[in-house]
Amino acid sequence: MATLTSAAVAVSSRSSTSARRSADETPRTREVLVFEVEGQRYGLPTADVRELVRAVTITPLPDAPAVIEGVVNVRGRVLPVLDMRARFRLPARPLDPSDHFIVASAGPRGVILHVDGATHLALLDEDSIQPSPTLGPSATYVAGVAKLEDGMVLIHDLTTFLSDAEAASLDEALRAPGPR
Repeated sequence: MATLTSAAVAVSSRSSTSARRSADETPRTREVLVFEVEGQRYGLPTADVRELVRAVTITPLPDAPAVIEGVVNVRGRVLPVLDMRARFRLPARPLDPSDHFIVASAGPRGVILHVDGATHLALLDEDSIQPSPTLGPSATYVAGVAKLEDGMVLIHDLTTFLSDAEAASLDEALRAPGPR
């Protein structure tokens, strides 16, 4: 199994929104890591992000739910890789060396999001985040929508990524004996 090392990739740029902090800024802001999957932009609250790394080979996990690509060893911890494409009903594509892994927390569970790429950090005014409209199958996993200077971003809610049945199935697959 491939193991992620501590060679974390720094997020390359801060958005101009986060760069323009003023004296009258209210503390009701939320910083999000903006990333892309199949051209759609999503945001993940930085409070949930542990690190951003380049993608490595994913080890398959037999009997895991379809939304789990497999597992990766992150400094001794075996973490499930969430298949964002499967969850959002997007076409599958092979792992690309330019892809990123976002090591994050989904409640108490450590997870990895396999994304096409992380683009920047954005500081959002809490009042500018609107409840997610009807977005089809994606709406369940989106906590809100925010407008950035260069377009919209869907704020992702990791706690809703796995259903209770999928979480139980993942736990069972992770406990199963075998090489990891």
